[in-house]
Amino acid sequence: MSNSSLKIGLLHSLIRKEEKLLIQSFQNAGVEPVMIDDRQLIMDFHTAPDVDILVERSINHSRALHALRLFESAGVCCVNSHKVAQICGDKLLTTAALKDNGIAQPQCRVAFTEESALEAIEELGYPVVLKPAVGSWGRLLSKINDRDAAETVLEHKTVLGSYHHSIFYIQQYIEKKGRDIRSFVIGDECIAAIYRTSDHWITNTARGATASRCEVTDEVADISVAAAKAVGGGIVAVDLFESDDGLMVNEVNYTMEFRNSIDTTGVDIPARVADYVIGLGKQ
Repeated sequence: MSNSSLKIGLLHSLIRKEEKLLIQSFQNAGVEPVMIDDRQLIMDFHTAPDVDILVERSINHSRALHALRLFESAGVCCVNSHKVAQICGDKLLTTAALKDNGIAQPQCRVAFTEESALEAIEELGYPVVLKPAVGSWGRLLSKINDRDAAETVLEHKTVLGSYHHSIFYIQQYIEKKGRDIRSFVIGDECIAAIYRTSDHWITNTARGATASRCEVTDEVADISVAAAKAVGGGIVAVDLFESDDGLMVNEVNYTMEFRNSIDTTGVDIPARVADYVIGLGKQ
């Protein structure tokens, strides 16, 4: 099958810089992607748009998760798969998958009431990080330094939060000295990594952290690829903490953003994504 005859669907919401770069990379490889806007998509549980393979780039987790399930039910190969989206989109499922595969990560607790959450926090010891089970871009994270703060935040989540905020995901606070690592995994290879540095304890680039090149050492590559395989493989970004005991995984992201990492790493990430997807589509 030639590249030009391959039908690659690009499931999207807004067309951000990442999507523009991916479109250009597919076009450079001789493929004109079929654009599928999740805001206009209608599916009937029997058929799907006529594509050989689907690349998921939605910014809405719920839309992505359900669309992937329906595309797969209609026989379309998806990158990433519904399984990967389901696991990575829920921090509890990610933590469980990493634990099942023996991958180092911060200690975590899960509780379902204010009272048990407070007990879990004090069992871990202050400070801790309270996260929504489903969320991204570093939003709604709370670093809790003492009991007064814990009681206040837990009450607010219980009274004002959605269902997801009544599931308390509590993570050990790791002193990362102003930076963490984001690595990029495609298939069985860690292709690049960056340091994300910030004066704030949240080091997401979406929150203003600066990116700089991180060498892909054997340690970075090994734990990144292992984490990717633990959640089901494909195309993911892995957030890593540096600790006195070595690297540990914080989160795994299934709709990875890379706009700040191409020039920083010198790796043409969208071209690598396109090559990988085209290879899968020809199988």
